[in-house]
Amino acid sequence: MDAISVIRTKRDRGELSPEQIDWVIDAYTRGEVADEQMSALAMAILLNGMNRTEIARWTAAMIASGERMDFHTLSRPTTDKHSTGGVGDKITLPLAPLVAACGAAVPQLSGRGLGHTGGTLDKLESVPGWRAHLSNAEMLDVLDTTGAVICAAGDGLAPADKKLYALRDVTGTVEAIPLIASSIMSKKIAEGTGALVLDVKVGSGAFMKTIEDARELASTMVALGTDSGVRTVALLTDMATPLGLTAGNALEVRESVEVLAGGGPKDVVDLTLALAREMLDAAGLKDADPEKALADGSAMDVWRRMISAQGGDPDAELPVAREQHVVTAPSSGVLTRLDAYDVGVAAWRLGAGRARKEDPVQAGAGVELHAKPGDVVTEGQPLLTLHTDTPEKFGYALEALPGSYDIAPAGTPFTATPVVRERIA
Repeated sequence: MDAISVIRTKRDRGELSPEQIDWVIDAYTRGEVADEQMSALAMAILLNGMNRTEIARWTAAMIASGERMDFHTLSRPTTDKHSTGGVGDKITLPLAPLVAACGAAVPQLSGRGLGHTGGTLDKLESVPGWRAHLSNAEMLDVLDTTGAVICAAGDGLAPADKKLYALRDVTGTVEAIPLIASSIMSKKIAEGTGALVLDVKVGSGAFMKTIEDARELASTMVALGTDSGVRTVALLTDMATPLGLTAGNALEVRESVEVLAGGGPKDVVDLTLALAREMLDAAGLKDADPEKALADGSAMDVWRRMISAQGGDPDAELPVAREQHVVTAPSSGVLTRLDAYDVGVAAWRLGAGRARKEDPVQAGAGVELHAKPGDVVTEGQPLLTLHTDTPEKFGYALEALPGSYDIAPAGTPFTATPVVRERIA
């Protein structure tokens, strides 16, 4: 077996054999296949695709490159959620403790932001003392004692994916649906959860810009999970507009705590509850009432225990950026559009995100929204507040915003896009 023959097979629109897939994933993980060779193969996959058999085998080979976790000692059924990423997508933060408060165990292995999309670990690291990196034993202990854990995946989990993900990011192959699906599902299946709910974002602020692409990705991942014995369902959710009223690390933690306290923006609450119901149903806890767990404070109790168990102080003041700049409405009327991608780019440029994985982020940086599509605005009122510790970034961030919103004359009809657009099972 050699890398060139594998590349040629896919370059010429052929089907990779199970033996070719097993060999190339193993050889790449060991360093026998060079980055430039895997780059060529990834581009061939982007251009020519993979069938269901190939994707399933590719996913299995990435799982086999490392360890698999085992939660059979837990007394609760396990259920997990994965989002394909967006702007203002802080849903994991209130969702994990909420589902745990309803009787499930939630082993939430999360990642960091890159580019315009935020990362759950970056957000939580704005809580003083909180630790993202836990050993497998520590993770199990937090899960057993609190019901939920949000942490970084260990180095032993699908190491082939870690190498390939970094390569895709710098070779223009992030958007390849077979590679997105296998990347997500190899980690989630290796994680060992019994049930999985996928939040597949669609719109300007998502990797999947069209409903057709989002549907294809969701269907592919649901099939991979089902074939591997994991109860899997997907929701296609809107990412044309940022979720909630904040995009940034500490800003989103603050908003998540508001949701756990029984408040928060309606779209964040609605999506949190929709995903919680799916996760609990998949875990066999059909009679659980997540709305009640939000209202009675039990979800907040789990949040506080979970943060404390990972070294964080749930009562500590969250970081606040030193500088703010307000963007005002240029006219009066109805706000009909607020582009998620543009807001995400502005937050990123303010310091909330990173261009490279090793870049630091500012905990207090980001964008605060004062109006959402459908709201009536008046000329001169605040639309957005930009937050950063480095005011020289304001100009660069503002360059992303001039075409990011539309204001129509007063009285213009407006129909909101539902936050959950489709369900795929």
